[in-house]
Amino acid sequence: MTRRARLVLIVTGVLAVLAAPAAATVGPRLSAGGFTDPGAPSSQAAGTLSSRFGAGVPNLVFLATSERSGGVDGPAARRDGAALTARVAAAAGGVPVRSYWTSGDPALRSRDGRIGMITVQLPGDEDARQDAARRIVPPVTGRHGTLHVAAGGSEQVAAEALDTSQSDLRRSELLAVVPTLILLVLVFGGLVAGALPLVVSGLAICGTLAVLRLMSEFTPISLYAVNLTTALGLGLAIDYGLIFLSRYREEVAAGRGRADALAVTKRTAGRTILFSAITVALALSAMLVFPLYFLRSFAYSGIAVVAFAAASSLVVLPALVTVLGDRVRPRRAPEHQGRMWRALAERVMRRPWPVAIATTLLLAGLAMPFTKVAFGLIDDRVLPASAPAHAVAETVRTRFDTRETAATSIVLHGLDARREPARLAAYARDLSRVPDVRSVRGAGGVFDSGRRIAAADMARFAGTAGTAGTAGTAGTWLAVDSSVEPYSDRGSALVAALRDVPAPAAVSIGGPAAQLSDTRAAMAERLPWALLIVALSGFVILFLFTGSLLLPLKALLLSLLSLGASFGALVHVFQEGHLRWLVGDFTVTGMTDMTIPVLMFCVAFGLSMDYEFFLLSRIKERHDLTGDTTEAVASGLQRSGRLITLAAVTMAVVFAAFAVSGLTILKLLGAGLALTIVIDATLVRGLLMPAFMRLAGAANWWAPRPLRRLHARVGLSEEPAAVPARLPAVPAQRPVAVPAQLPVMTGASTGDRPPRQ
Repeated sequence: MTRRARLVLIVTGVLAVLAAPAAATVGPRLSAGGFTDPGAPSSQAAGTLSSRFGAGVPNLVFLATSERSGGVDGPAARRDGAALTARVAAAAGGVPVRSYWTSGDPALRSRDGRIGMITVQLPGDEDARQDAARRIVPPVTGRHGTLHVAAGGSEQVAAEALDTSQSDLRRSELLAVVPTLILLVLVFGGLVAGALPLVVSGLAICGTLAVLRLMSEFTPISLYAVNLTTALGLGLAIDYGLIFLSRYREEVAAGRGRADALAVTKRTAGRTILFSAITVALALSAMLVFPLYFLRSFAYSGIAVVAFAAASSLVVLPALVTVLGDRVRPRRAPEHQGRMWRALAERVMRRPWPVAIATTLLLAGLAMPFTKVAFGLIDDRVLPASAPAHAVAETVRTRFDTRETAATSIVLHGLDARREPARLAAYARDLSRVPDVRSVRGAGGVFDSGRRIAAADMARFAGTAGTAGTAGTAGTWLAVDSSVEPYSDRGSALVAALRDVPAPAAVSIGGPAAQLSDTRAAMAERLPWALLIVALSGFVILFLFTGSLLLPLKALLLSLLSLGASFGALVHVFQEGHLRWLVGDFTVTGMTDMTIPVLMFCVAFGLSMDYEFFLLSRIKERHDLTGDTTEAVASGLQRSGRLITLAAVTMAVVFAAFAVSGLTILKLLGAGLALTIVIDATLVRGLLMPAFMRLAGAANWWAPRPLRRLHARVGLSEEPAAVPARLPAVPAQRPVAVPAQLPVMTGASTGDRPPRQ
């Protein structure tokens, strides 16, 4: 990197230029869905409804409001409503369209008679439906004669979420980059050195967006993955840049030449960056086990951005330092820094039990609200209350008797509604008796509480004989309207009750409530595997890094404490609605999206391990030199505490910038990760970790003899560096100690022999 520095930078520049066009065009290729399991029974039911019957839960809804006398039943409103329905049908290209003015269905009229509803069932995959919605909505909304038209439905929610996400991304980038640059300039004492971590982050983000653009040709990618790319790209590149540049400056201040200082930095800080990047990538890879492409997209983007950030820090950053030369040199010796952190560590280790108990109780108290978590899925309320799609959905919830846009669909395979009307009617009658069911509509009629209250709609629910099923097999479907919130525990309980009703044929149940139930089942089935991947990978990498069994276990437990506290705070704020002023306005639904804790766990665990490596690398380095755990912890915190604090502040600023998003899911994710980082860098690293290591003493470095031998063979170790030409000045009244910047041990410190110095 030093001999070919300019060549490295030229090649990097060429690659960045080649990647830029792909990175710039990734936005239109993203999707706003991915929150359900495509292989679940509810997804299969939705596919069957769309392909066989051209039906299902409407995914595009138009509300037409009339302020004239007579409301939507006035002559002018009827004329304009019929014309509007024809216009929607023409724009939709033959897709089935239902309207109050053409069907006369009272469920499609608001209770006050002022609003009429038009529903559309768009076919195809998510990308096709979103493209169709963007084509249909603009010419149909707005003023049409006496009617004012607004659009909603799941596809319009997705379109508005994509637009909001992209505008929020630009704002959050500005809010994050400017204060971060100012902070880095102040820390490094110059614009050039302070800008280097941002250069690394730019390369990481550009490369990752190009990878996502390529992957979008083969698999759906969630629009929210770009937000994580930006946040992690900024945060990790700054973290890695900080640890690399700080160590380089320390070596230069100790009297090493530039090339020698870079070599030592690569063997020490570079090793830490490599181990950290591997651990973060493995933690993020755990999301690949879930069938939801929302989570899988975060794994794709996270792994890519970690790889690019680490590669840029280990390849491009040394070349930049070589070319820039003295402009990256320190302005003051690093031995004068970190005294506050050393003093804190010494005070904690003098009273480890009270500190450990008090801090653990505090974190446990913060985690308590998480015991009341209610898992759901996002809907229109992920948007700001002022968003048109949110306003339309709220109007449907509050001013219409129908729950058609949230109805549960039941597909009966192989049952001919024309030939077996009695069996179908009996099944619909039984379904209508299930608690919380308002009505059941189908080819046999409309049923309420076991009674038939309206005539059948054979054409809508039975299709054409001989074509409704596959290869001529007949089929039909039913729409179950209920009084419960579909994305809730009651909604899942309703689906379970409907599935328990004996059916005259094989059935598939779909709709929002069934999607929630199936997604919960899929998440619960895969969650143990994800936890195993995260825990096992973190444990193994930390063992290879330290040669200890206790330190990896300690890291896992402390990370769980900080995550639990953050989860509890999020439930308290976002699910229960307390302290909303801290994060801005949002709609309280009484639920927490079930994907967010999983996403936070994987991301936050990886970042927690980042700081673990920063601190443990210095502690282990000092312990290998002295064999004294207490001194090693104090010295390690002295040398890395300031660095961890700065890294945590910058990372928290980056994620907090996303908390100002208009999308609740990004607000929740940004606030949650920022809080986790702050808790981990302060309470965990500053208090719990020193207390734990003081209490464990020599056991911190224990491992059975076979594992010690294994670590000696496969653990990545460092070779001793040459003594620098000039050592930092040491006060005459103090005994001269071997400087901490002189590494380095090979293998693990066993505790049963003197350390090699």
